[in-house]
Amino acid sequence: MVTFSHADQGTAEAVWDGSGLQALPELPLGPAELGAMGFVVLAAHPDDETLGAGGLVASLPALGATVEVLLCTAGEGSHPESPTTTAERLAAIRLAEFGTGLSALGMKDNWQFLGLPDRGLAGHAEVISGAVREAAQRLSRDGRQVVLVAPYRADGHADHDALGTAAASVAAQDGHGLLEYPIWYWHWATPDRADWQEWVRFHLSGKAREAKGNAMLAHASQTLPLSPAVGDEALLHEEFLGHFARTFEVFAWTPAQRAGGAPHRSGDAERIFDAVHAGADDPWNYTGSWYERRKRALTLAALPAESYERALEVGCSIGTLTADLASRCRTLIAVDASSTAVRQAGRRLAEYPGVSVQQRVVPGSWPPGMFDLLVVSEVGYYLAPDELTVLWDLVEGSLAPGGTLVLCHWRHPIGGWELDGDAVHARARKRLGWRSAGLYQERDFVLEILVAPSTAGGLDAGP
Repeated sequence: MVTFSHADQGTAEAVWDGSGLQALPELPLGPAELGAMGFVVLAAHPDDETLGAGGLVASLPALGATVEVLLCTAGEGSHPESPTTTAERLAAIRLAEFGTGLSALGMKDNWQFLGLPDRGLAGHAEVISGAVREAAQRLSRDGRQVVLVAPYRADGHADHDALGTAAASVAAQDGHGLLEYPIWYWHWATPDRADWQEWVRFHLSGKAREAKGNAMLAHASQTLPLSPAVGDEALLHEEFLGHFARTFEVFAWTPAQRAGGAPHRSGDAERIFDAVHAGADDPWNYTGSWYERRKRALTLAALPAESYERALEVGCSIGTLTADLASRCRTLIAVDASSTAVRQAGRRLAEYPGVSVQQRVVPGSWPPGMFDLLVVSEVGYYLAPDELTVLWDLVEGSLAPGGTLVLCHWRHPIGGWELDGDAVHARARKRLGWRSAGLYQERDFVLEILVAPSTAGGLDAGP
């Protein structure tokens, strides 16, 4: 457990501002997706929801989303040494402030108070989980996918951690998405930590920022002294509040996992994608879509070397990226699970003598030999987690020292499969531990270049 005090100086917002927070990728959910969802927003104490997610909460109703807020405690323990205000009186004050703040966010009457004890949420996980499930059930009656919005489970405050852990458990068990918002993390943590670098941003419009600011004004018992007496000092000082005046909010995002039924595995891929390709010559509009053409151009531009001797592309589909890669590679093996796609790719690539197109279901069937370029594009999430581990083992054993690994994946949930693009890339980084030679992320996809160590001992002479 992290030890800190609200009175500590903490990490200045200027430090976080210079850390690269602005370069975090956007939440991979567009307005239409958000508007079709239901959100259960959890707060351990009055003001948590406003600090961590007030801009998001204010933005959702206009998009068409349904939102319910669950407040666990009245925050009556915020001033335990107050000589002027009892815990009971403070509870009444803070609940009134909460109602006013939610009204500023457009959530008047869309909240429920669970009445649990401040500083005691760790002992009430079952009550919290039950309330979350009831709210999620209400929001999903019209078929909406539900997302839970909760404090970051490693925020450092015991109540926040307990509430975040309970929310994460329900989300995993019931198949909900999960957005975790940090609060005290910004105070005690520093940018050299790794966890925040995997998070996402949600941009706030001017209207959302105004609503969030008005909501925070309601929580005067926390931002202003209760009285001049010792023990009645303001709990949230100006420097701390600066973390929540950004033009964006930051969340740890866990997409919904497929609930009910077994997720697909690589053995299903040939059947599934043969059916997809049998229905259309270009089922994903690779040739006509500006999004796809732009993504290919970015992929080619990101390659650190001008040319490669021997390359492998995993998941070539109908061969559009393969054709672009062919001009940079002396020999290129392109594989795909779908025999239908391989036939189409073979026709497209017949004019390229250095290209061999093969039907293989990875990781079970892997081409022999070593490669100095290996491309895994839009395919990693079609593997189960254990299969993906085997894939990275094969990549490590097949990429020559100093060779280039290209990863490019869609960042949205993939129906029927366990992983999404962000999870694929995170597992690659963790398993391989290779130097990054480039990373590009936007709302829809992530493109990443990793470089194999230049020596057998794992040393890399690169910068």
